[in-house]
Amino acid sequence: MAGRPRASSQRMLEEAASELFVENTYAKTTIEQITQRAGVSRNTFFNYFGSKSELLWVELDASTAALTDALAATSDDADPLDAVESALLSTAAAFRADRAPLVLTQHETMGIDAELRAAGLARALELAVVIERFLAPRLGGADAAFRARAIALAVLGAASAAVGRWAAEGPRREPLERYLSRAVHPVLAGFAAEGPQPSTIG
Repeated sequence: MAGRPRASSQRMLEEAASELFVENTYAKTTIEQITQRAGVSRNTFFNYFGSKSELLWVELDASTAALTDALAATSDDADPLDAVESALLSTAAAFRADRAPLVLTQHETMGIDAELRAAGLARALELAVVIERFLAPRLGGADAAFRARAIALAVLGAASAAVGRWAAEGPRREPLERYLSRAVHPVLAGFAAEGPQPSTIG
């Protein structure tokens, strides 16, 4: 495999793992099997991934990074809630409607158990942390930090429902951003209408 670009090696590992997780289940797939199918060495595997489980959450981790970058690019005078919605939609646009992540569409076939689902939830919560950290210094009112957390968790819940519906729709699903907009926009609109509130939290 000499001369293979590093990015290509990473992508081949991701594709090999996805195929094997569906064929053999996650538990019965080894790192050695993944590297053999990808045509790379074990050392190459660990250049990209710290463990087999990281391969399940490649898209989720990439989304967290993309959302962070999108929010960081927000202008100082932008409405913070509008910025969150725009950043989420731009992040969602990277997901092709005809290629939903297998961890969403084939989790039963892959044998994703409760422990692995919990690991995915912990990673998903990082999205809420990114949103909370963006909003906290930008919201007005004495309860800005409290509201930032409430908004972030509410948005995560709405986004999770949208992603779940999108994944379940099958190959003819609409673009993810349409589902996301329908779920997230009302949540953010409700917080926007409420406006800053006086502190009542002890």
